[in-house]
Amino acid sequence: MLNVPSQSFPAAGSQQRVAPAGQSRNKVALKPGHSLLDWIRLTKSGRDLTGLRGRLIEVTEEELKKHNTRNDCWTCIRGMVYNVSAYMDFHPGGEEELMRAAGIDSTELFDQVHRWVNYESMLKECLVGRMAVKPSPALQGLSVPPPSRQEPLSAPLPAKDHRPRYDWFQTDGTVNIIVYTKRKIPSAGCSVVDLQGDTLRVEMLLGGMSYLLYWRLSSEVQGRVDVQTSHTVGKVQVCLHKSVKDKWMKVGQPLEHHDTFIQCKDRELFYRECVLVSKSDVTHDTQVLCLQLPPGSHMQVPVGRHVYLKTSLQGTDVVKPYTPVDQSLIPSSQSSAEMGSDLNLMIKLYPDGLLTSHLASLPIGSSLSVGGPEGSFSMRILHDVTHLYMLAAGTGFTPMARLIRLALQDLTSIRKIKLMFFNRQERDILWCSQLDELCTKEERFEVEYVLSEPTDSWKGRRGRIDACMLQNFLERPEKAKCLVCVCGPAKFTELAVQ
Repeated sequence: MLNVPSQSFPAAGSQQRVAPAGQSRNKVALKPGHSLLDWIRLTKSGRDLTGLRGRLIEVTEEELKKHNTRNDCWTCIRGMVYNVSAYMDFHPGGEEELMRAAGIDSTELFDQVHRWVNYESMLKECLVGRMAVKPSPALQGLSVPPPSRQEPLSAPLPAKDHRPRYDWFQTDGTVNIIVYTKRKIPSAGCSVVDLQGDTLRVEMLLGGMSYLLYWRLSSEVQGRVDVQTSHTVGKVQVCLHKSVKDKWMKVGQPLEHHDTFIQCKDRELFYRECVLVSKSDVTHDTQVLCLQLPPGSHMQVPVGRHVYLKTSLQGTDVVKPYTPVDQSLIPSSQSSAEMGSDLNLMIKLYPDGLLTSHLASLPIGSSLSVGGPEGSFSMRILHDVTHLYMLAAGTGFTPMARLIRLALQDLTSIRKIKLMFFNRQERDILWCSQLDELCTKEERFEVEYVLSEPTDSWKGRRGRIDACMLQNFLERPEKAKCLVCVCGPAKFTELAVQ
């Protein structure tokens, strides 16, 4: 192992993620009848899952500590207490991991591995009440779901000179907001703009930090935005089109968390409604779904970041993270930063998967909520890298796709890019023809396929990842700076790191 970044591409806790030491995220085999769909059915059965017969109570810290056993397990998340005893056999991480949260405030533990999970929806029938020592907005009629996560307004900030700032100007027909990020912006972009009715939200994703501008606008505007990015000087300009040619005295009324600069992980997820415009087959069980953002939204997803798909199934919100890909692996004149209105997601469709089976049958023109982007991968780790190695298994290839394209387009310091791609069968290899074409066009790029269940006619590598295989693949030339990125199912990534 030459170098494995401590913060990898997908969400913390994702199957496509190496967990921190001591925090294994292997999924456990659930008993028959204990899928997510079975859990949803149980919550709607009328069974008392709290043991309080519908009452909501205030819970003291002393009372919470008492409920710390397998059959009597309470936990607190953001000031709200849940009885998760009935959920033990349904938890994909297993009983042992859930018991780590028994009888304590598990907010920090939850955020490390489950931040994207919509626990309010999944556990609403398990709600015991609120913590007496952590006041939250009053429960109206004792039936309101828990309040959403509160964002800290104070967080460690970089030096003051590095804090982004903004300015604005107007013409007769436009209002223009300029953000000075004070750093070079990658070609993939960093801005996420959402115009929804009379509110404008502008977020800059700058490494591990998030800079947010958020207004209720002074006057009515047309329902579209234009975004221009000056990558080398680090400037982003957002142009709004006035509905009436009047003079604005200010952009608008600042809303909560306006002009804040905090860590990305502390920023609350923001969703917008997108439309499914096309599906295209990649393999026998994998498709690229193209989603069109609303006219007032513009999303530049930094390389290595992911988004969240959310939909309501049987009255429960189901959320899953996916890493976007470009329309093609082959670099073109149009960069992903200039697109911004479409989102392409490469998704493996599992027949028994609750969300993916829904996506497989979803007709063109349907709506899906998209949250994010989010992720901790930083472009700084690529600085001065000369040899980039990628180990991908299955759909773990998706974050690698944009990284390959970025390296070939923009990272001139990289002399060699090598991908070892693990799959079961030849028919499972994603974008195989594009990878082969890239090898012929780009002398810096190499790909090697490894199959665990090949046919007799297969001429390439066979087997599973092991030390001998990697020793032959990973080379460290003299005076080289090497980086290894790993992505795939949990067992694969853990074995690769070992």
